[in-house]
Amino acid sequence: MSKFHKENKEAAEDWLLSYADMITLLMAFFIILVSMSKIDKNKYEQVQTGMAKDIGNREVTKPLQDMKTELLGQVAGAGVDDSVDVGKDDKGIVLNLASGTMFKPGSAEIRPEILPLMKDITGTLNQKRFLNYQVEIQGHTDDTQIKTPQYPSNWDLSAARALSTLKLFQELGIATSRMKIAAMAENAPRVPNRSDTGKAYPENQAINRRVEVHVYPR
Repeated sequence: MSKFHKENKEAAEDWLLSYADMITLLMAFFIILVSMSKIDKNKYEQVQTGMAKDIGNREVTKPLQDMKTELLGQVAGAGVDDSVDVGKDDKGIVLNLASGTMFKPGSAEIRPEILPLMKDITGTLNQKRFLNYQVEIQGHTDDTQIKTPQYPSNWDLSAARALSTLKLFQELGIATSRMKIAAMAENAPRVPNRSDTGKAYPENQAINRRVEVHVYPR
């Protein structure tokens, strides 16, 4: 090989060194990003599903969607579609249970009629593939203030209802280490309790009196 050809070959391969350096730096950068970030499993599942469908035309495991489908089937089977609904938010699954269906009026005493559905729900949440999912129970009221010896305020009633639901879930086998509760009183309505003039909307108030069960990856 002539000296001219040798020098040309070495010059042509110089770009590989720069390319390798760039790849190394990029890899180090992404490692730092991953180490500093917290993966949103809910969004990851949505993106993974979309990519598999659009690019690979493959079916992928969708735990949150599977959970939602199972819960929807249980609610439909129990015949309580009007008072119990299943949805999703940015974190995971949201199960809304109307207080009128869950509790006796003005109390945190759970109605026995709801127990079969609650057993089905906890059976789903206790499946092995969902054991690493957090269960957050929120108690909500409307804006009509309660004042009884047992429940001096809406805070007390919403807290008591969330706690009663937690205790029922515990009795049905959900580990307390997976659960937490929050009392929201009237501060997170789904729909307006009243008109701009202050007139009450009874139907809306009934919607706002509820227990929300949020289930999301830990």
